[in-house]
Amino acid sequence: MCGRFVLTSAPEALRRLFGYIEQPNFPPRHNIAPTQPVPVVIIENGVRRFHLMRWGFIPAWVKDPRGFALLINARAETVVDKPAFKNAIKRRRCLIPADGWYEWPPSEARKRPYFIHACDGRPFGFAGLAETWIGPNGEELDTVAIVTTAAGADLAVLHPRMPVTIARGDFDRWLDCSNDDVEAALPLLTAPEEGEFVWHQVSTRVNRVANDDAQLILPISAEAAAAEEAQPVKKAVQRKPVAAASDDDEQGSLF
Repeated sequence: MCGRFVLTSAPEALRRLFGYIEQPNFPPRHNIAPTQPVPVVIIENGVRRFHLMRWGFIPAWVKDPRGFALLINARAETVVDKPAFKNAIKRRRCLIPADGWYEWPPSEARKRPYFIHACDGRPFGFAGLAETWIGPNGEELDTVAIVTTAAGADLAVLHPRMPVTIARGDFDRWLDCSNDDVEAALPLLTAPEEGEFVWHQVSTRVNRVANDDAQLILPISAEAAAAEEAQPVKKAVQRKPVAAASDDDEQGSLF
C-alpha cells in the first residue's frame, strides 16, 4: 500500500536522474496525498517528458468519475488482467519520482506512522501507470496510480505490501511501451533487496494532509511519541462512501 509519499530532492537533481527535457521548478513536498497533482515521467515520441498528473487513476471507459472508486494503487500480481489497468500496463507505464513514503503498521492502539527511504538517501522512482480520462465535453484529466507488490521480509514488519520501486538502470526498460509488450517489464514488479530501504518513526502530524513541512520526516523522540499517545484520539469523520471496484484494486482508504 502507498497512501502518502515525499518528494524533497532539488528539481535539477531530479531532472538529471530521470532524464526528462523540461526544467520544472517545484517546492519540496513532505506529505503528498491522493487526488493531489504529482510529478510523473513518461515516454512520448521516444523522449522522456515531465508531467503533473492527478494521483487517482481513472480508466478511459469510466463515464462519471464521481461515482468511481479512487484507484491510487494497482496490485502487481493482477495488473495485467484487471480491466482498469490492463491497457495502461502495456502502453502507459511511467515513473513517479519520490524520496520516501509513509506507512502505518496495523495496531490495536493509535497507529504510528513511519517514514521509509532509501538507505543512501537518494531519490528513486515508483512504478506508475498513467491514463488520460476524457469527459463528455472533451475535458481531459491526466491520472496515475502507483503499482504495489508484496513487501520483502524486512519491510513486511511495517506492512504486507509496498510500492514497486524501479532502479535507475531499469528506467528505460520500464518506460519503453513502444511495442505494447509487457513481458519485459513484469519482472521489475518485485520488492527490493533487503537493506535497500530503512525507516524510522515520525510524528502523527503527518496524518493531517494540511501539514506539509520538513519536520514530518524527522525521527520522533520517545518523549514526543509518548506525549502524542497521551492525547485523545479524534473520532473519525464519516464520509460519503465511493463506489468500490474489486478488492484486488486496493482502494485508497486512508488510515
